Amino acid sequence: MLDIDENARRAAAVDPSLILDGATPRLVDEWQIEPRIWNHVRRAVDERGAGGQFILTGSSVPADDVARHTGAGRFSFLRMRPMTLYETGHTNGAISLAALLAGEAPRSDDPGLSVRDLADRITVGGWPAHQGRRVPDAARAGRDYLEQVRQVDVSRVAGSRRDPARVERLLRSLARNTATEAAITVLAADAGSGDGPLDRHTVTEYLNILDRLMIIEDQPAWAPHLRSRANLRSSPKRHFVDPSLAVAALGAGPERLLQDLNLLGLLFESLVIRDLRVLAQPLDGHVWHYRDNYGVEADAVVQLADGRWAAFEVKLGAGLVDGGAESLLRFRAAIDTRKSGEPALLAVISGTGFGYMRPDGVAVIPAGALAP
Repeated sequence: MLDIDENARRAAAVDPSLILDGATPRLVDEWQIEPRIWNHVRRAVDERGAGGQFILTGSSVPADDVARHTGAGRFSFLRMRPMTLYETGHTNGAISLAALLAGEAPRSDDPGLSVRDLADRITVGGWPAHQGRRVPDAARAGRDYLEQVRQVDVSRVAGSRRDPARVERLLRSLARNTATEAAITVLAADAGSGDGPLDRHTVTEYLNILDRLMIIEDQPAWAPHLRSRANLRSSPKRHFVDPSLAVAALGAGPERLLQDLNLLGLLFESLVIRDLRVLAQPLDGHVWHYRDNYGVEADAVVQLADGRWAAFEVKLGAGLVDGGAESLLRFRAAIDTRKSGEPALLAVISGTGFGYMRPDGVAVIPAGALAP
């Protein structure tokens, strides 16, 4: 662990190949602290002629470096995210995403998660170290983490001092705009101070840094073939890698979320996007969103490399399922399925209730039932 092992860090600075000797597979944590390790790993892989030799892990993405080999043919990449509700033990695991995309109909009892339970899960998040902690303690840990980010990490990654107060205001703005398509100009105005809005170039720079630090992860827009002349919206939706960071940025907790069900609904959508990303990754899938200028939308579109795709609306309460299903049917009617293919699934993911297939062909899936 190069961030805490001073001897390993010194060895890596003198001769990075020194820390590659030993039993394999060999884990090098926080390798980006000494980026030269990359080229030494590439050379060692070539010399040894075997796979599975090294695992390089890090909490941030290193800066672009023209001196670093692309690694083509030597490296595979895996993005690690916080744990899903399934991984933290808060689902009954009755509905598999892989099975749904293979055509299996959903079926699940009510997993028993209440809206209060969901507010707790959103506040605690999917961080392994926070599981089992009291909710207030986990919330405090999230706030402490963001304090470290704004006071230290942003400037470290940027390579020069950045104003922590501006970073804090931007983080708070991102939290207020979670699961929306907030434009740079909107964030700049919202994160401004008495001196006016932030410079849009400053906002763009900070967003790039937060992305490299794996604090945020935007949800890109899907661009299928359409039946009409509708104009597709290309703006990404804003998300933290875990909704607990949005709660931390707002200095909030479950009680405040329960007093603002609109905010809670957006954070619940962000939790579902987190889980869909984790569940889709082993299937070689990506998670997008869709919106056109007529207001037709889908909160999430999961598309696999083999062309299969599914669309989802996310609704906090079971009483909102009808509206979500109607929205999905309008969405399907807008897609030219002759070119984009028929959807493997249309589904409303709800915070509460049972899992079943509606007569109109739209599935209902409680978030507390989703599994790999």
